[in-house]
Amino acid sequence: MTGVARHVTPHLFTPLTLRGTTFANRVWLAPMCQYSAVDGLPDDWHLVHLGARAAGGFGLVIAEATAVVPEGRITPQDTGLWDDAQVSAWRRVTDAIHANGSLAGVQLAHAGRKASTYRPWGAGRGTVPVEDGGWTTVAPSAMAYPGLATPAELTAQAVQDVPRQFAAAAARALDAGFDVVEIHAAHGYLLHQFLSPLSNQRGDEYGGPLENRARLLVEVVDAVRGVWPEDRPLLVRFSATDWADDGLTVEEVTAVAKDLGGHGVDLVDVSTGGNVPADIPVGPGYQVPAARAVRAGSGLPVAAVGLLESPQQAEQVLVDGAADVVLIGRAALREPSWPLRAAHELGVPEEQAPWPAQYRRGTWA
Repeated sequence: MTGVARHVTPHLFTPLTLRGTTFANRVWLAPMCQYSAVDGLPDDWHLVHLGARAAGGFGLVIAEATAVVPEGRITPQDTGLWDDAQVSAWRRVTDAIHANGSLAGVQLAHAGRKASTYRPWGAGRGTVPVEDGGWTTVAPSAMAYPGLATPAELTAQAVQDVPRQFAAAAARALDAGFDVVEIHAAHGYLLHQFLSPLSNQRGDEYGGPLENRARLLVEVVDAVRGVWPEDRPLLVRFSATDWADDGLTVEEVTAVAKDLGGHGVDLVDVSTGGNVPADIPVGPGYQVPAARAVRAGSGLPVAAVGLLESPQQAEQVLVDGAADVVLIGRAALREPSWPLRAAHELGVPEEQAPWPAQYRRGTWA
């Protein structure tokens, strides 16, 4: 009897279901700030930027760090979801993402002591002064990030307001048409600042041991899960290590992630660094070991990110069991249709690949 060869679909292009939401593939667009909004409103740039990646085959398109309050913006040009006017602006973007065959996610964020900074291009550096459109920043403790202004320490009441602010933004995200919400607890922003002993020296119930440092994140997750539909996934992005002595560790983040699984978190997005200046060994896939460790220790699905450049490299991350999803960042800025090239190079049959009908001539050798 002659056997019939069967095509095996690459891991990158197998569906993934979280709660009642099924993603067509496991190649997702990482959230990347565009620093191009006015008053928190996404505009034509965001529509084209995110819509092009949806047409390019990403199974989930995650919009940039989007502030839950005006003072939570990294720069004055960040997008937001603190105001109802932003809902209709985002709805235009999510409609385009859906029309181009992808699901839409948004990363909800508060930058804490790293807020009110100049965007990367232009003459300004450091903290934008109040007279130039900046504001006084806030943090767990009155400790400045090097090169930035010293923040005001959040009062006990102000800390307790943060979960409500995230929940209100999540409710607006639902109205705006997003399928997925990700809570940003990485890269040295407010929730990461609370998690790390290098930036949190509080003496109350939000400082000290890990349980206390993670308390605000747990409260934010509970508040968001309370308004986010049961059939829609909730993600959290962590920096798994500060890459610094006495800082946040992979083991601590793994313990927090495991706990959050019981609070309704469905997947953790594992990055590293950003809270303090550090000597980080940047290279292809340099954050994948952290993703593998968090996945193994927490029992949660995990997304890996960080210089995942080639389709073969990204596929191997999933084959090896280091992660369940890959997030493509800088490579996607250079190549909006990265998933289409990946499908072509990995031999995914046309009918199983995320090709828009208008692009199918690109499948021809």
